[in-house]
Amino acid sequence: MTPRDKDKTADADISIDVMIDSDVWKKHPGAEDTVRKAVAEAMRVSPHTPAEMAVVLTDDAAMQVLNKRWRGKDKPTNVLSFPAQATPGAAAPHLGDIVIAFETTALEAEREGKPFAHHLTHLAVHGYLHLLGHDHETDREAKTMERLEAKILARIGIPDPYGELAPKELAGHEAATLKSHA
Repeated sequence: MTPRDKDKTADADISIDVMIDSDVWKKHPGAEDTVRKAVAEAMRVSPHTPAEMAVVLTDDAAMQVLNKRWRGKDKPTNVLSFPAQATPGAAAPHLGDIVIAFETTALEAEREGKPFAHHLTHLAVHGYLHLLGHDHETDREAKTMERLEAKILARIGIPDPYGELAPKELAGHEAATLKSHA
C-alpha cells in the first residue's frame, strides 16, 4: 500500500489520506482527486470537527477478504466504511476509513450506464456518510441516507443515483445538514 500525500481539504479542517492499494486504479488516474472532491463536498454540508480520515482504493480480491472478515460475506463489495472509535482529547481525531474496490465499482457503473467518476463520487459520499453514523438498515434510514447522497451529489453536478428526487427538492440542497454521530 502506497500512501499519497495527506491533504487538508479546502474550507474544512479534515485531513484525507488517500492510498492506492492496487495497480488497477491506473485505469482512472483521476480517482484520487475524485474521492477528495466528493468527501470535501459532503463535509461542506455536514457538521464536523477537525479530523483525519483515510480512503483506500483497492481491488476486488482485497475487498473480498475485508468483506468476509468484517461482515461475514465471502464476496467483494463496492465500498466499506470503518468508523473509528472516539479518542478522548485527540486534537484531530481519526474519523475512520473508507475502502473502495475498483472492479465492482467499474462493473456497477457500466451496468448502470453512468460515468465511472460519477459512481466513484457516489461511493465516496456514501462511505463518508457511514463514517458520520448514517445507515440504511431500515427503509426509513435508507430513504434519509439516499436523500442526503442525492443532495450532495447535486451540488457536484451528478444526477440523483436513485432517480427519486424532483428538481424542486434538489433546489434547496444548500440547506442540507447532516448529523454526525460524534
